[in-house]
Amino acid sequence: MKKLLAVAMAVIMAAALAGCGGEKKTTAKVIEIWLTNEEYAFGVDKAQPELLESVNEFIEEIKATGTFDEICNRYFGDGTPVAVTSAVYDESKDQLVVATNAEFEPFEYKEGDKYYGIDMEIAAQLAAYLGKELVIQNMDFDEVCPAVGQQKCDIAMAGLTVREDRMEYVSFSAPYYVAAQKLIVTSEDMEFDACLEAASVEAILKEKGSSIKVGVQTGTTGQFYAEGDEDWGFEGLGVEVVGYKTGSLAVQDMLDGNIDYVIIDSAPAEYITEKINKKQ
Repeated sequence: MKKLLAVAMAVIMAAALAGCGGEKKTTAKVIEIWLTNEEYAFGVDKAQPELLESVNEFIEEIKATGTFDEICNRYFGDGTPVAVTSAVYDESKDQLVVATNAEFEPFEYKEGDKYYGIDMEIAAQLAAYLGKELVIQNMDFDEVCPAVGQQKCDIAMAGLTVREDRMEYVSFSAPYYVAAQKLIVTSEDMEFDACLEAASVEAILKEKGSSIKVGVQTGTTGQFYAEGDEDWGFEGLGVEVVGYKTGSLAVQDMLDGNIDYVIIDSAPAEYITEKINKKQ
């Protein structure tokens, strides 16, 4: 009798422990369909045409030599990201002042006082190519192009999609990266799994309309796509759009159940989703 009681108690305790520690947390997944087709470029001070020429020559060189692929491999492959340090701004020195928004992994982000990301490593190599000291000015995304337009910075390097309205502030370099917007959903959401093209994804979102909330990083193409933008030819989805300072905050808020979906650039979508899922 005592033995049977002990076995029963063990089973009950095991079930209780499984219930306490085995609860599955919500994770996220990226729907692997390009909703848009974009190009990233650097935004150069209009008053410095010679800098634009040098930047274009530099882009051509790092692509031809494989340097660009090596940098990308550090974030998309098995390489190790390289820390980039910013000097203190000093107008008496020959410096390259870069405007960025270090909240856009894997293109630019910070750990402590060090900068990381594809754009930041390119910035460091560009400064060396120009024989200048690198200064990085971190700011909100929607301030990046105006900062260059006001000649507070020499160049914007912030995962910038080429847009006509941004040309008011900057001269765009040759494109260096092809990007797209993608949809992020919770892992248990199977509604988009049968979709084969952007139109199918859009049809589902438009049908839901204002009954759903879609998170975006404020000021980015994801916001213009979800809300609608005449210059881009985006019709909009008719959903409630919720803006966030970073894509990471948007994805986490989705997992917390406060919004339904997230739309952000493809590379950050993959990077952020993988990183957040490991923490869940």
